[in-house]
Amino acid sequence: MTKLKTCIKRILFWGGIFCSILFAVVGSVYWWWFNAPHQLTADVVYGQRDNQQLLLDVFKPPESNGAGVILMVSGGWKSGPGSVKPFLFAPFLRRGYTVFAVRHISQPECLIGDIVADMHRSVRFIRYHAKDYGIDGNRLGVIGGSSGGHLSLMLGTRGGPGPQDAEDAIDRESSAVQCVACFYPPTDLLNLGKSTENPGDGGPPKSFRKGFGPKAELMDTWKILGRDLSPIYHITPAMPPTCIVHGEADTLVTVDQSQRFADKAVSQGLIVRLETRPGKEHGWPAMILDIPRFADWFDEHMPSK
Repeated sequence: MTKLKTCIKRILFWGGIFCSILFAVVGSVYWWWFNAPHQLTADVVYGQRDNQQLLLDVFKPPESNGAGVILMVSGGWKSGPGSVKPFLFAPFLRRGYTVFAVRHISQPECLIGDIVADMHRSVRFIRYHAKDYGIDGNRLGVIGGSSGGHLSLMLGTRGGPGPQDAEDAIDRESSAVQCVACFYPPTDLLNLGKSTENPGDGGPPKSFRKGFGPKAELMDTWKILGRDLSPIYHITPAMPPTCIVHGEADTLVTVDQSQRFADKAVSQGLIVRLETRPGKEHGWPAMILDIPRFADWFDEHMPSK
């Protein structure tokens, strides 16, 4: 019995040491991977809205691959500098992508339709200044989650040339992107399904009604606005390769939002990959492990140099 106890103690002792070393190694690798070296240029003004500056941050990797990733810094169509966490897009930096973290004025101060317009402006600004950032203006992708995913798909489905008679040369640039990857995006504001945001009458999401403005108060005008701001109604052959990850247990933005969008796009012969996560709700800790998969998607589908 004494020998058995001694043996168990030794196993526990060396097992503890092994686990400590393993955790230290894993932690070190994790810290290294998600702390990618970069040069930050903060608070670049890409436009104005109601006398307020529209800002983005530029994260430049040590060795650029010539492509840009535009991060929609948005949750609940709210945005701010505190939401920009470089570790979230470190896999892109490590592969040489220059990352542009784009912020917007939050709803309801800024209407969601105007936020969409400002995101188009951000792409045009980045494309206009592409050479200044050492990237190819025809190699731009976009990523985001939730409302950031919605804005990503709005760019993917509605990005295009600006008016050629615009006074500002930036506004004449195209807002088209060449690749999209996003988490749990709202795609059909007119059909919210089993979402907890569904008011039950076909109206706008309950918690964001004010963010859509006066046109959301009447059903006739809401149907027009809601369709205009829903990516599912703007799928065209020009839509770039798109990857979506969505939790199957999401009750805020239900998974059918992504499923119906993907089905419609695939039926038109477009490149779309939808990955669902069983049991996952609107955000989960391990979703950070999907960021390298998004980077893989960009590596595969971003136009070559």
